[in-house]
Amino acid sequence: MTEKNQESIIEKTTPEVGEDAKTQEVLEKYDTESRVRKLKNKKVAIGISILAILYSIYHLYVTYNPIPALLQRSIHMSVGMALIYLIYPTFKRQNRAAVPAYDWLLFLLSIASSLYLIIEYNAIVTTRGGIPNTMDIVFAVLTVILVLEAARRVTGLILPILALLFLAYPFISYMDWLPNMLMTRPFDMGDIFGQLYLKTEGLFSTAIGASVQFIFLFILFGAFLTKSGMGQLFNDLAMALAGSKQGGPAKVAVISSGFMGSINGAAVANVVGTGAFTIPLMKKIGYSKNFSGAVEASASIGGQILPPIMGASAFIMAETTGIAYGTIALAALIPAVLYFLAVIMQVHFRAGRRNLKGIPKADLPRAKDVLKERGHLLLPIVGLVVMLYMGIPVGFSAFYTIILTVIIASFRKVSRMGIKDILDALENGARQSLSVMIACAVVGIIIGVVNLTSFGSVMTSAITSIGSGSLFLTLFLTMIASIILGMGLPSIPAYIITATMTAPALAEFGIPILVAHLFVFYFGIFANITPPVALAAFAGAGISGGDPMRTGFIALRLALAGFIIPYLFVYNPAMLLIDTTGLPVNATEFPFPPIMEVILITATALIGIIGLGAALEGYFKTYLNVVFRIILGAGSLMMIVPETTTDIVGLLIVAVVFALNYIKNKKDTNAIESKSAS
Repeated sequence: MTEKNQESIIEKTTPEVGEDAKTQEVLEKYDTESRVRKLKNKKVAIGISILAILYSIYHLYVTYNPIPALLQRSIHMSVGMALIYLIYPTFKRQNRAAVPAYDWLLFLLSIASSLYLIIEYNAIVTTRGGIPNTMDIVFAVLTVILVLEAARRVTGLILPILALLFLAYPFISYMDWLPNMLMTRPFDMGDIFGQLYLKTEGLFSTAIGASVQFIFLFILFGAFLTKSGMGQLFNDLAMALAGSKQGGPAKVAVISSGFMGSINGAAVANVVGTGAFTIPLMKKIGYSKNFSGAVEASASIGGQILPPIMGASAFIMAETTGIAYGTIALAALIPAVLYFLAVIMQVHFRAGRRNLKGIPKADLPRAKDVLKERGHLLLPIVGLVVMLYMGIPVGFSAFYTIILTVIIASFRKVSRMGIKDILDALENGARQSLSVMIACAVVGIIIGVVNLTSFGSVMTSAITSIGSGSLFLTLFLTMIASIILGMGLPSIPAYIITATMTAPALAEFGIPILVAHLFVFYFGIFANITPPVALAAFAGAGISGGDPMRTGFIALRLALAGFIIPYLFVYNPAMLLIDTTGLPVNATEFPFPPIMEVILITATALIGIIGLGAALEGYFKTYLNVVFRIILGAGSLMMIVPETTTDIVGLLIVAVVFALNYIKNKKDTNAIESKSAS
């Protein structure tokens, strides 16, 4: 592409004066983790940067030199909390130019929460055998308070309030005014806070363990990729491949946001970051404000279900279920492709209905030039996938990939990282990890209470009893519970909570653990575009200038396939490329299903999704009237249902409607051409 053309596309997509400020304002409104201090005291700012860099180096060190789990996790949490109290203001409108004295005190108390465990560790695990004394309880209560306040600053109120509700339960669970199924034995302060602070079943549970062992490293990997210019690669490549097509900018948004969302795992930040580039382009060619924001939101959310990284959730799932990462990533592949195809088809049909063109090819980069300039940055991701499939432990794979990224980025000047860039990446990785770390710590409170009491089995029993023995009704109730539990939460804590609280209910119906966990994972993720709490969609509306609630409902419609696909793979796990026949519920290894079964279910779902997109948008080659839309929608849904009879009937309906519309379009085109010729 010529320099003139490069300047042309830059001029068309560069935000106007004041747009950067607007973008930051939107980000801070819907993404609490972006509300950070901007310190005037350079010495303090440098000190925080050094601490963040050391925090990253600590995680690289313990990957090869692990220490006892309780200590490793407590250091991860306490230093992370200390950084939060220095970086994040107490309130949204507080002066952010300095760190107040009380936050320095909270900083010191955060460090003390880990120092106490380090000093007392031998006594806790030997002499006292995990039975707390008075000082243990004091530090436990203090640590829980520090965790909840840090989470409030970074993630907002929803997660701390949910944790407090769970924390209150063991204090009242013996009271006779509760329903019988909720009653337990009495618990004292030692039982409750000893569980949360002195064991790896509460604050320092597998959630925070996953955070320190590999989530942090993958966030750090993402920071290095970003520093090397990976975001620019995805944007340019998507523009080159889809920018000139019908409705091109919207397709660019779906592709680039999906890939970036898979790597960074932060839906709202991704909406704002990539949306600042893609949303103005969508509006420029004729998409409405609401639709533009919704496209960006649905694509960014979809990134969380897209292998190979899935916003790091695939690794949490592997840790939780004991199933190999490769099995999970492969299982997630076809559903993710179907989801993105569904979004792209709706975007395509909307463009056709409104005659929205793409960007002239002369103004777009060429795929060949993009790959020549930055294509080498894809190699670390390829290397990561290869290492994971070779069975190299996740933490080691992430560590090697970070080193590989630095080496490969040095191949070309445009991506080469100097010492300052590497230090910036170390600092940025540490800062970006804080929201996940503190969310995992708060989730640990919930897990601790569930392990201490019988609440998990109560939740399972309640869902199955209300489901009255009906698999479909139980799936529906599980979906609703997962959406409610996932509202306003980042993808990783949303998955951990839904996996703990709702996935076990599906085991009662013999649904394999992998299928059950993917089912709740989907709905915990899609809670972020489900009104009334659709933060990703609201952020998209903030960038586009649209109405938040309307944008939310359009995003919900665009993501409709994401609400259908989980039911598909529950009823036919072949879509996940696994054969569950004759295997126990807790199976962790699966044979490959018959290839024809995979082809049939994928093909029918594919055609059904295309038909559903046409029905929703009211367009295929030409306009579809209301009657045809209803008929086409019904036929498409019949094809999506994995039954031979419904597939055949649905295929006939879709084929007839498409054929009739194709003939109608042909006649209209010929009539226009004849009239023009005469």
